[in-house]
Amino acid sequence: MIWYTVLVLATGAERIAELVVSSRNARWSFARGGVEYGRGHFPPMVALHTGLLLACLAEVWLLDRPFLPWLGWPMLVLVVASQALRWWCIATLGPRWNTRVIVVPGLPLVARGPYRWLHHPNYVAVVVEGFALPLVHSAWITALVFTVLNAVLLLAFRIPCENRALATSEASAARA
Repeated sequence: MIWYTVLVLATGAERIAELVVSSRNARWSFARGGVEYGRGHFPPMVALHTGLLLACLAEVWLLDRPFLPWLGWPMLVLVVASQALRWWCIATLGPRWNTRVIVVPGLPLVARGPYRWLHHPNYVAVVVEGFALPLVHSAWITALVFTVLNAVLLLAFRIPCENRALATSEASAARA
């Protein structure tokens, strides 16, 4: 359980690094006329993602969940892969990447890196991590609850919001 706790804490530290990058990128975007969309769903998203990390630890420690090698090792591989995909997205978008939906008018859509194949690769990383991180140490309740809440409460709103924002950006770029 100690190693799992280290993994969850490292994931939390990675989230803090994301927020630092996001804050810097938000300043870059706003300095170039960036417009934020869907501000209302950001606090619930932060709460849900923070809750994921806390619930992982609580379920494992309070319910004495075991590490099952046949499940834990493949899930750890998926956690690492989801982090790699997330940082590939961040590197590909550069200063345009953000945890918020901020669009700089007139900029063309990015169609390289993972965006060549997927419209929203960062959300693939979130979904995979959301079930894989808890299952590294058999926290199946957390995996199930996060997956359902993420789909119903966030992705159902966030992806359409982002699509509308990007459509606005595409129209703006076409006029330029």
